[in-house]
Amino acid sequence: MAIILDADVVIRGEKGTFDLKRWTASRPNERFEIAAITVAELWHGVERAIGSHKAKRHDYLRAILELLPIIPYTEQTAYQHARIWAELEASGRMIGFYDLIVGATAVERGSEVATFNKRHFSQIRGLSVIEPA
Repeated sequence: MAIILDADVVIRGEKGTFDLKRWTASRPNERFEIAAITVAELWHGVERAIGSHKAKRHDYLRAILELLPIIPYTEQTAYQHARIWAELEASGRMIGFYDLIVGATAVERGSEVATFNKRHFSQIRGLSVIEPA
C-alpha cells in the first residue's frame, strides 16, 4: 500500500513549517506517491508566485516530482470519484473538488492519504487518512 501526499503536505514542506524529508525518512517501508490533480494544484502555486519566490517554488516542486510517482486520473478513478461525490453530496458532507479527486485516487488504489486536512478526507468512507507529525 502506498501513501498519497496531499498538496498541503508538500506545501508545508516547501514553506518549512513541516519537515517532509524527515517524515518520509521516518517511514522507510512506505511508498509515497502524488495524484495528478495535486501536481496541477502545486504547479498553479508556481504560476501564481512572482520573482525569486517563483524560481524557488519551481525548483522545489521539480525536486519533489523527481522523487514521487504521479498517479494518473483513470477511468476507474473517474468511477470512484463519481461514486464518492454522489455519496458525499447526498449526505450533505461535500468536500473540496480537488480533495475529492485525491481521495478517489487513493480509494481506487487502496492507498492512504497523508494530509493536514483530516476533517475533509475523513468524510470519504473506506479511506485511511494519516496526519503527519
